[in-house]
Amino acid sequence: MTGIAVDVFIIISLFALFGYIHSLLASNKIKRLSASYIGNYIAFYRLIYNIISILTVYFLFKILPRPHITIYDLKYPYDFIILIPQYLSLIGFIWSLRFINVKEFLGINQIERWFNDKYNINELDENLTLRIRGVYRFMRHPIYFFSMMFLLFRPVMDLFYLTCLICIIIYFCIGSYYEEKRLVEKFGEDYIKYRKAVPRFFPLKFFKPYKVENI
Repeated sequence: MTGIAVDVFIIISLFALFGYIHSLLASNKIKRLSASYIGNYIAFYRLIYNIISILTVYFLFKILPRPHITIYDLKYPYDFIILIPQYLSLIGFIWSLRFINVKEFLGINQIERWFNDKYNINELDENLTLRIRGVYRFMRHPIYFFSMMFLLFRPVMDLFYLTCLICIIIYFCIGSYYEEKRLVEKFGEDYIKYRKAVPRFFPLKFFKPYKVENI
């Protein structure tokens, strides 16, 4: 049992380290500091940041200890029934992507603007726009929400997966908090008004969508 506790501690510690570094690199303070050294090359920051994040997550899961203790293993027909909310969560995730600029999120647009001599260093790594449409009228972070729901509903759960899931959910909660600080800095009262009216994750006001004309 001691070995299992150590494994869980290592998983949590490595996730915490990843979350701290990931959030630090996403902060405007680090981006401004980087821009002061590399100038307009900050246009490449978002793409490099995403690549590093993907590689880090890959190696993180390669080195994590795996305490294989089964929490539950659903039998037929429940193993199929639980896939229904998982499938719906995937649809919700794809739906959420329709209302963001995916190329801007990935860092491709920034590089295109740089090559066309249209990049503004004041954008730092992203040209943000406040567009509250579709699912964003019901919750502020639908991509996080549907990701959590997709990961939560599964027919088999072991200790390794559960520990990782809890770490990911905590990271989404903390990450969304710091993300919103940057959005308030960028959009001011418009975003504060939106934040007060719309839940962070759970669409508690599903029948009262946010009125876009209010901003």
